[in-house]
Amino acid sequence: MGIETVLLIVNEKSLEKVLNSEWNELYQLMDKGNMRHIRPEKIPRLSRSFDIDCEADVLDWMESIGEQEGTVKQVLLSIEDGEEGLLQFMQFASPGHWECWEARTYLYLDVALGREIENRKDLYSEQTWQDVVTRLTNLPEEEFAEQVCIDWMDRRKQLGETLDEKEDPKIIPTYEAHSRNSKLLVHAITEWKNNDDCIGIIGREHLEASLWGHGDYNLANYLHN
Repeated sequence: MGIETVLLIVNEKSLEKVLNSEWNELYQLMDKGNMRHIRPEKIPRLSRSFDIDCEADVLDWMESIGEQEGTVKQVLLSIEDGEEGLLQFMQFASPGHWECWEARTYLYLDVALGREIENRKDLYSEQTWQDVVTRLTNLPEEEFAEQVCIDWMDRRKQLGETLDEKEDPKIIPTYEAHSRNSKLLVHAITEWKNNDDCIGIIGREHLEASLWGHGDYNLANYLHN
């Protein structure tokens, strides 16, 4: 299993309600499951953690900080690595996310932009994702998925790899995974851009929270705005 690229969709109204809550009160309410009405409705087909699991992650992190005075945002600003907490709360305020093996993300973005993604810095750059969003928003999912799968098959041919499922039983499952993941990428971006209350945060597994997101929506910038 490889590192995964993540597009986390966040409902800002839900997030702001969390950040403006009193720290100790939020902990008590979430511990009893009484903050679930603030969590946005899940976007169909996208993934997200179950309420109880997400709450457990948030509560575990809050316990590591201990009781504090002030709002959640004030506490996050007063501690080291407050961005890690912000990411936890963003996941609570998320209606869904898209995630994919990083190695496959290169393929999808190559196809979306019609150019080769040169390296990891390019893969996660603000300009790259601005361009991807422009290209994929409201694009028919089937159209993009077909482009991705054709490109993938062409690459296999160039490498001299077989496309015969009898010789390689992984051909069909891999084809289906590429089709599914590329459709979901279009779906996630379209849902994000067609909802004025939502923002998109780009990150990856094991990346420090302060480096998630771009511009005003980079977590370090967002926390201090």
